[in-house]
Amino acid sequence: MVYIDTWDEFVDRSVQLFRADPKSTRYVMKYRHCDGKLVLKVTDNKECLKFKTDQAQEAKKMEKLNNIFFTLMARGPDVDLSEVTGKEQMETQPVKKGRGRKQ
Repeated sequence: MVYIDTWDEFVDRSVQLFRADPKSTRYVMKYRHCDGKLVLKVTDNKECLKFKTDQAQEAKKMEKLNNIFFTLMARGPDVDLSEVTGKEQMETQPVKKGRGRKQ
């Protein structure tokens, strides 16, 4: 079990691990609300990579990692990830105005 210090290294090594053995690789997320800690784990039963954070900014990066893994699982491990990682979300949700009381 190896804790990776930087987010970019964790993503790169996780993708390499998945591409090496896509059938046995697992991706697990664990969040402890009382501590405010998020732990991400990628393993193939031979190697285990973990990333731990308590920063909300890095927790938002988890969504990008989910998109990468969804793409790898749906299109296959040989897919080009530049369109997933290089492209920001084009569809931003409009700001909703509440129907609450005006101040």
